[in-house]
Amino acid sequence: MLMENVYTQNVNQINFPSKVENLTLVEKFIDNVCEENKVNQDFYGNILIALTEAVNNAIFHGNASDPLKKVTVTCKQNDKSIAFFVEDQGKGFDYNTLPDPTDPDNIEKPNGRGVFLMKNLADQVEFHDNGRKVEIVFKVSAN
Repeated sequence: MLMENVYTQNVNQINFPSKVENLTLVEKFIDNVCEENKVNQDFYGNILIALTEAVNNAIFHGNASDPLKKVTVTCKQNDKSIAFFVEDQGKGFDYNTLPDPTDPDNIEKPNGRGVFLMKNLADQVEFHDNGRKVEIVFKVSAN
């Protein structure tokens, strides 16, 4: 279920061409969101890694590094959580058939850990729009 509509406070968004150097924009965006929400350093690291992985996937896999295609990162929050939505303009993918990066056959492969990392660092990860949009949620309150 897309949780986008339950977040009504502090909506922030950035759009940028699919170029790897634009990851610095994402890092600044995350820094600002975390500073505004007084996110502690442990959670900051999880957010930074998970979002960087999602944006890397959007640039390289979703948009095939095509600088004419955009990546959109949206942050929405409420009192209990911060949700990030990373969307690309690619064809999507079947997120239910990703190989397990912890399988011995995949351990040595240089790629294939992004979604695994996102799922292990965030409280919730869901894919929408045929895999073109990922929702990554971090709880900021125990309530």
